[in-house]
Formats: sequence, C-alpha cells, structure tokens
Amino acid sequence: MQNALAILLAGGAGERLHPLTRNVAKPAVAFGGYYRIIDFTLSNCVNSGLRRIFCLTQYKSLELARHVREGWNLFSGEMGEFIEVVPPMKRVHEDWYLGTADAVYQNIESIESERPSYVIILAGDHIYKMNYGEMLAWHVAHGAGVTLATIQANPEQGKHFGVVDIDPGSYRVRGFKEKPQHGSPAPSAFDPAMISVSMGVYIFDRSVLLEGLRADAADADSEHDFGKNVLPALLERCYVCAYDFRDLNRKCVRYWRDVGTIDSYYEANMDLVSVSPEFNLYDTAWPIRTRMPQAPPAKFVFAQEGRRMGVATDSIVSPGVIVSGARVHRSVLSPGVRVNSYCNVDSSILLQDVIVGRYSRVSRAIVGEGVHLPEGSVIGEDPVRDRAAGYHVTEGGVTVVCAGGS
Repeated sequence: MQNALAILLAGGAGERLHPLTRNVAKPAVAFGGYYRIIDFTLSNCVNSGLRRIFCLTQYKSLELARHVREGWNLFSGEMGEFIEVVPPMKRVHEDWYLGTADAVYQNIESIESERPSYVIILAGDHIYKMNYGEMLAWHVAHGAGVTLATIQANPEQGKHFGVVDIDPGSYRVRGFKEKPQHGSPAPSAFDPAMISVSMGVYIFDRSVLLEGLRADAADADSEHDFGKNVLPALLERCYVCAYDFRDLNRKCVRYWRDVGTIDSYYEANMDLVSVSPEFNLYDTAWPIRTRMPQAPPAKFVFAQEGRRMGVATDSIVSPGVIVSGARVHRSVLSPGVRVNSYCNVDSSILLQDVIVGRYSRVSRAIVGEGVHLPEGSVIGEDPVRDRAAGYHVTEGGVTVVCAGGS
C-alpha cells in the first residue's frame, strides 16, 4: 500500500442527519458511544496498511479537524506517513467544493506532488470493515484503470442504491442505474440471485483519475460527482472493474451501513447493543480506533431492589457515565452522560454530557450533546406530543431532542 494515496471525502453537510449536524460535519457525529462516524473508515485505512491520507473537509469542520488531530496522531512523518486535514483553498477556481469529484479536482496539485501509483477515494460516513489492500490487489490483477467496490443486495433494495451492471465473465462495469424505481435491476455477476450496488469506494490509476477529473471540470453541465458523472464518462475510455466486498466483520450477513439519515443512524447504533451485535466492535484483529476521552470509569449507583437501582442491560456505556438509581436498557450512553434516579431509558442514544432529570422516561429517542432533560420529562412515547414540544420525529418514529430545538 506504499504506492497508494487515500482521499477521504469528509466535507458533507449531512442535511438528512439534521439536527445532529447543526454544529458539526456528518463524519464528526458521535457513533456507538465515544466513536465518531469517520473513525470506521480511518480504522479501515490503518488496518489495511494505508498510511498516506488526505481528509477533505468543508462544512463546519472544526470539531472534525480537532478529532483527527488529537485522535489520529499515529503516523510517522519520517516514514512518509501522514494524515492531512485539507480545507477548501480555491486553488483552481473561485468556488467551494461543487461535488465529490470537484473536491478532489481542487486538490489535484497535492495528488500530483505525492506521485502515487493508485488513488483510493473513500467516503467518511459509512460503517463497515474492509481491507483496501485486498481490493487494490484485485485492481492490479485485473489490469483495471478504475475499480469500484460493490456489495450484494436483495433486488427489492435496488431503489435505494446505485445499481451496477457487471459483465459476469470479466467483471467489467457496463453501466449504472441510480436508485431505479421500475423494472428489474441487473443481476449481480457474483450471485445472480442478488444485485450489486456501489459502496462509494473507488480505486483509480493516478493517470486515469487526473484525466477524468480534468474532463469533468471542463464539462459545464456536470454535477461534478464521481458516481453520476466521472465514472459513467470513463466507461467508454478505460476498463472499469467491479470488486465484490469481502466483509471482515465475520457475521452471517455482510455489514455496510450508510448512516446518512436519522433513522439509518439510529438503527446502526441499535445494531451495536444486540445480545449478539450485528457489528462487532470487540474484534482485536481489526480494532476500531478513536480519540479516547479523558474521563473516569462508568459508575452505577444505588442497589435498592423494588425502589431504585442503577443498572444498564444490553447497552453500551462509555467512560464518565453515571447511572444513579435508574434503569437503562438497549441504549448507547456517550461520555459524561448522567441518568438520575427513578428514570427509565430504553432503546435510545444519549450523546455526550446529556443529563436526564429524575422521574424521566426516554424511549426510542436520540438526545443531542449537552441537553439537560428536566425532571419528569417524557420523550418518545407520543409522537404528537413530541412534535408539539418542538422535537423532531422521523418517519421511523425516532424522536430527536437537540439543544436549540429541531
């Protein structure tokens, strides 16, 4: 992987994750207790031996840049390793990033200065485990100019993803259909009973990438997006190959989650608290790294059965949490959370420094960073009442409470 450069796209505003993204970029949103969403892609990079990384930011990037600086300072400059947080600098034109391809195009000088043989384009808002070295080996073995990672999905899920049409003999990509609403999507070349959908992970030969970016920049009608514009344009000019995702999560079902909406973010967090979690955070062979909080151990106070008891079951409890005479079930508690006496918290996500006042009930909810719920609060039991209180309620029935309202 020494001749590869990773470019991590981390500038998205995350509008569908609002209000969680009111103050931070989507990749910096907390996930699974004390992780951030970006940690999963960065962990894949490090575990794959990919140690030259440009992290392209744009929207409300202060907390994201701080997290990367303080939590990912494990690269050796003497060995040619780095992770560089790169904000928009308007080096090639006067606009901010106009799309995923334009974000990379605006940093074309930085790519050329590193002179990598291969450039790996990654998204900073997906939860999965993948060895990019295996994908690069597939790319080289097939002599491809571009390789895109695909994951198998049931045909009825095609309307939610970009479906890839793949030649079953050569694995050459023949075309794309973005979220097809009608007709039968092309069957997967890797399993005819399934379809193959794009994961937003691409490997380019450097020369192919630079040529494609320059052609896209010259197209006034382009949306400057890799999936919509750059890749379709390259299909006729070079060998674009598909790679079938090999999941290192070691579960029955391949795990890849796009946590771009509140409901998908909530469900992915709930995946972690199952008795046998769908996503394994505890695999020492593929560790997930992050910036560790400076906080004391979690604490559970009171043990008066029948009256009050500090207890958490089927839950993730982070450092600095105090559960004081309350019951917590199937929930994710981030650092610094305090749940006070006589409370019940069920199937919920409490972000950093949330305080839940006594006698409160919280169910199927996400409570944003720093929120103090008053004594006797009832959240998540009545969507009509929650909306009337100014809270955001998703289509899936998850109530979101953030400082400053919805």
